[in-house]
Formats: sequence, structure tokens, C-alpha cells
Amino acid sequence: MTVAATELLARLTEIRATDPSAVQTALARRKRRPLLQRGSLFLIAADHPARGVLKAGSDPMAMADRGELLRRLLIALERPGVDGILGTADIIDDLALLGALESKVVFGSMNRGGLTGFRFELDDRFTAYTADGIAAAGLDGGKMMVRVADEPEALRTLASCAHAIDELSTRKLPAMVEVFASELDEGRVRNRGDADSLIRAIAIVSGLGTTSAHLWLKLPVVDDLERVMRATSLPTLLLGGDPEEDQAETFGSWKRA
Repeated sequence: MTVAATELLARLTEIRATDPSAVQTALARRKRRPLLQRGSLFLIAADHPARGVLKAGSDPMAMADRGELLRRLLIALERPGVDGILGTADIIDDLALLGALESKVVFGSMNRGGLTGFRFELDDRFTAYTADGIAAAGLDGGKMMVRVADEPEALRTLASCAHAIDELSTRKLPAMVEVFASELDEGRVRNRGDADSLIRAIAIVSGLGTTSAHLWLKLPVVDDLERVMRATSLPTLLLGGDPEEDQAETFGSWKRA
């Protein structure tokens, strides 16, 4: 599908203004598919704007134009091997209205309150999808992010994630937890890139909730990844990241992972 970004926006705005119930109708009619059709799962992450992250590559406002962002997502979702997407309701609803989620895996992003660069970033509150909302929309699971850090705000986020894992589990929905080992560096959140720190964070997050039956992990690619992967028996997706500087090295790390 190749449609001008302005045309996409105009079409969506018209539908939202005149027939808001069309969102739920589109989601209810969406053709579902099994979560896993082969040994891997390739999901596009589209929940960054809800945390105030509009940057991609060297462009700080790359995702600012919603029509252009949707146009690119439509192209990406049509690529062979792309299984689906994770995002907040605004993105998911737009894509549902455009018919782009048929036979795709869709995860709803749940905690986006830890706005990037803000003083309260580690206090990552659940401001987006709830477990009830994910179930009502017929999505395939919920995604949350937790940064394990020696800060009170990080502890609150850990507790909130444990509750969300249980809420999803009671509905037999997968809870995908994106895990980082983090620290504050002159007031800014910095993610540690060493294997030992990530392994420790995995051990902590793996114990959240009253059951791990539906718990999945999403992990950054770090050195010594083979040792990191031996730290868990949980199904795991790897974070692609942004090939901003050395694209060849970034893509190489993905291939090795």
C-alpha cells in the first residue's frame, strides 16, 4: 500500500470525527493468527512517540509527522517475515482502521509514563493500555518496560509491572517485559551495556508476579549474549535498536544475536 501521508491523515481524521465506533469495529473484525508460526517472532516497535521519543537515526523529529510514520509502518508490515507490531492505542487504532493488522500479532504497550529525559523517567507509570483494554481490543498480549536501578522510582515500576503481569496472566495473555539494567548519571537515565548487569536484571524481572506461565522477555543486544540467554528459560525477543552510527556493525550484531 503506497498512499500519501496527507491522504492517510485526512482519511483517519474523517473516520475518527464522524464514526469513532469504527475503531472497535475494525479491531473486532481483525483476522487473528497464532502467536508463533515458526521458531521466531519479528515485531515492529511503534510505542516510542508515547514516551516523547520522536528521533530515528540522526533526525530528532523523524516520527513527528503521524501520516508519514503510518505510511512507513504500512510498508514495514507488508514485508515478508514481519509478524506484527507493538504500540500504544493511538497507533494500533489507526492501523486497524487502515486494515493493516490482518493476520498480524499485535501487542499493546502499557507503561509509557517514564518520559524520556524527564526527572521522573524511572517512575514509568502505566498510562497506556490496561490488561482489560488489551483483552477488549482483541490484541495478542501486553508489553511493558522495566529498568532495574537503585532508585525508589524504579522500585515502584517493578511493583506495577508485577501487578500487570498478573492481570494479563489471568486473561491468559502474554506479558512481554522489556528489561534494562539502568542507573542515573548526572540526573539522566543510562542503561548499562554489560552482560553481568543485564543477567542480574533478568533474574529480578523473571521473579515478578504470581506465575511466569505467560511471561516473555525483551532484551537489548549486548556483548556475551550467549551467556545472557543462559540466564532464563523464558521466551525472549531481542531489541533491535536504532542503527544511528555504524549501520554495518549494528546489523552485524543483530545477525550474531
